[in-house]
Amino acid sequence: MSKRIDGQPAYVLHLHPYSETSLVVDVFSRDHGRVPLLARGARRPRSAMRGMLMSFQPLELGWFGGGEVKTLAKVEWIGGMPLLGGRCLLLGYYLNELLLKMLPREDAHGALFDAYAAALQALAAGSADAPELRRFEKTLLKELGYGLTLDIDVDTGHPVVPEGRYAFLIERGPVARVGAGDTANGDDAPALTGKTLLDMAADDYSDPRTRIESRRLMRQLIAHHLGGKSLQSRRVFMDLQEL
Repeated sequence: MSKRIDGQPAYVLHLHPYSETSLVVDVFSRDHGRVPLLARGARRPRSAMRGMLMSFQPLELGWFGGGEVKTLAKVEWIGGMPLLGGRCLLLGYYLNELLLKMLPREDAHGALFDAYAAALQALAAGSADAPELRRFEKTLLKELGYGLTLDIDVDTGHPVVPEGRYAFLIERGPVARVGAGDTANGDDAPALTGKTLLDMAADDYSDPRTRIESRRLMRQLIAHHLGGKSLQSRRVFMDLQEL
C-alpha cells in the first residue's frame, strides 16, 4: 500500500548513486527513523534537489511509496546550520556512520533525533566535542535498548562512590575493581574512577580524566554492539592523527 509522508524533519546520512541520473538517499527522520529514498533525477545538473541533499543540514522532506525504498517527492532546505569543517566534519561522519550501522530502518526515535540535531549544532558552533559525542552515544545505546547503569555497583547494589575504582562489565554495569591494573579479574572490562561514572551520569565532561575514561568506555561499548562491524570514519580519524 502506497503511503505519502509530507513535511518530515530529516537529515541526510549518506548518498548512493543509482543509475546515471538518480540517487538513493539514506535519511534520518524524526517520526520515521532511518529511511532509504530514491531521488529520481537528482544527479542531473539542473535538478532542483541536487544542491539541497547535503549532510548535516536540517531538511524538510516528503516521500511516497510502499516498498523498501520510497520515492523522494519534495526537499526543502530549512537552513540555519553552519557547514562543518576539519575535525568537526569527521566527527559528523562518525555520528552518521553509527546511525547507518546500528539503527534499524523505519524505527522512529524522537529522543535520538533530537540528540543528533543537538550534537550537530554544537559541532557547528565549535563547542567541545566530548560532551556532545558522549551524550549522543549514550542516547543511541539507550534508544536501542542498551541503556547504561552508571551510578550503582551492579554486584552489590551500593551507590558508586567518586573515590572508588570500577570495572564496567558490558551489558551489566560497574563493579568494584579487584586487584591492580586497568582491568578487573583478568578480563577486558575497562576500569574507571567512580567520579568518571558519576560525571557521565550527570553529563558533566569538564574533567579531563572523565573525558579520557568515558571515551575509552564508549569506544568499547560501541564496538561490542556493532557486532564486529568496523567504522571507516574512526579509521580515517586515527590515520589523520598519526600524520
